[in-house]
Amino acid sequence: MNLLLGASAFGGSTMSIVFIVVMFAFLYFFMIRPQRKQQQQHQSMLSKVKRGDKVTTIGRLHGVVDEVNEAEKTVTLDCDGIFLVFDLSALAKVTPADGGAAVAPASGAAAESEAASEAPVAESEATSADSKADSAAK
Repeated sequence: MNLLLGASAFGGSTMSIVFIVVMFAFLYFFMIRPQRKQQQQHQSMLSKVKRGDKVTTIGRLHGVVDEVNEAEKTVTLDCDGIFLVFDLSALAKVTPADGGAAVAPASGAAAESEAASEAPVAESEATSADSKADSAAK
């Protein structure tokens, strides 16, 4: 009788160990591995940034690369005559100056947010045009 009880207890602990191993495998293949691929794509995108490229930051600021400082890992953007310095990691999307396709890390939310960010850009351009007209009138 004790032999049977011992066998069932051993089988129960084996099943819990198998369950934990399966859970770790699930986490690796569905969370950790895709995130690493996305990080590698983002790093390769950042390594290809050069002067003249059009970029969008993670804050959805659009500008043209004026200078890339590899030592400090910063990039200087020209945003309509205003020069701003950002960390390289703040770049979300890069469009090469030679007219190539935009390079951005693959993500489903990025396509949705990009479509949503186009309307505010048009509004900000109209606002900046109005402010330039006002300052010219003064």
